[in-house]
Amino acid sequence: MFTFKPSDSLGRIKPSPTLAVTQKANALIRAGADVLSLGAGEPDFDTPNHIKEAAVRAMAEGRTKYTDVDGVPELKAAIAAKFARENGLTYTASQVSVAPGGKAIIFNAFMASLNPGDEVIIPAPFWVSYPDMALLCGGVPVFVPCAMADGYKLRPEALERAITPRTKWLVLNSPNNPTGAALNATELQALAEILLRHPQVMILTDDMYEHLTYGDFRFATIASVAPGLYARTLTVNGISKAYAMTGWRIGYAGGPEPLIRAMAKVMSQSTSNPSSISQYAAIAALNGPQDFIAERAKVFEGRRDLVVAALNAAPGLSCPVPEGAFYVYPSCAGLIGKRMPSGQVIENDERFATALLEAEGVAVVHGAAFGGSPNFRISYAAATAQLQEACARITRFCGGLV
Repeated sequence: MFTFKPSDSLGRIKPSPTLAVTQKANALIRAGADVLSLGAGEPDFDTPNHIKEAAVRAMAEGRTKYTDVDGVPELKAAIAAKFARENGLTYTASQVSVAPGGKAIIFNAFMASLNPGDEVIIPAPFWVSYPDMALLCGGVPVFVPCAMADGYKLRPEALERAITPRTKWLVLNSPNNPTGAALNATELQALAEILLRHPQVMILTDDMYEHLTYGDFRFATIASVAPGLYARTLTVNGISKAYAMTGWRIGYAGGPEPLIRAMAKVMSQSTSNPSSISQYAAIAALNGPQDFIAERAKVFEGRRDLVVAALNAAPGLSCPVPEGAFYVYPSCAGLIGKRMPSGQVIENDERFATALLEAEGVAVVHGAAFGGSPNFRISYAAATAQLQEACARITRFCGGLV
């Protein structure tokens, strides 16, 4: 009898914990359970109508064929214009890559550049996919803990200690998933001064939450702050979060032309081009009205304030105020070792998240999945009423622990 044996590469990675939580919550909901799912990083807003209409026009005009492997010229021009307009970065079409989502952009970059043993510095807490993509491409993740006391931000001295002759990449994600921490221009400049002394290190900056910042915070990206790093920085972004287009699967990046060519080579033998229809929708997103983005960000800011206040009032929880994205990353250290009414012990943040789902029907993602414990992540990209109810259930659950 045939027995499937997975590859050694597959054995180095695990399924995405965030997707797993969402799938589990959806399965419970389909079974009739009263579950509030706060695991997915997905805006609850709809894709704006003018973007949908552009997709319909593209279909009506027959734009349903294969395209250039890494993006149609019109979309590359729209991306270059966006980088110039919003970030002060100049990229030509040959320096722009378009792929089926930001995840594909990062995977292509790692696949095109990593050799076995090359190190990828990843500040922790981190988005769950960074280390597994590095591992799948033969790299070695090097985690640099970023403490809650430091605002979950990478400090220059910690970066300096992590760099070795084998370091190939530094991954920056600001605003950050899962913490919402964001690096301002001054903080990025301090990191750049370290990186300028280590010319072998490339920088991958994941700016997916660029437009979701709050209060007086001003977004900055490292290639703009430190022009000396421009030639070895891949500036990654996409349409998923700001434009509420997660399912359209379009990510993009600007970077050094040799790297962009190599990434296109990977795509030519993997996914081929992103969806043609999604590409024309993305052109409308980037070139069209932008005012709704700030309006939606204001709604997210109000939800952030609601959730932070509620969690800080819950027994045993401590929740910093994030500067961007749509996540909070509270500490549940005050609950570790406590018991549920059933007698079960909350041994760690994974047990906390599981018990919360079982007892109160609130789905969150445990902090260990992001390399930072004892914490958990809540996505506040959900309706305000749902967030209020979820926070009430979390408070009740925490109050019932002894």
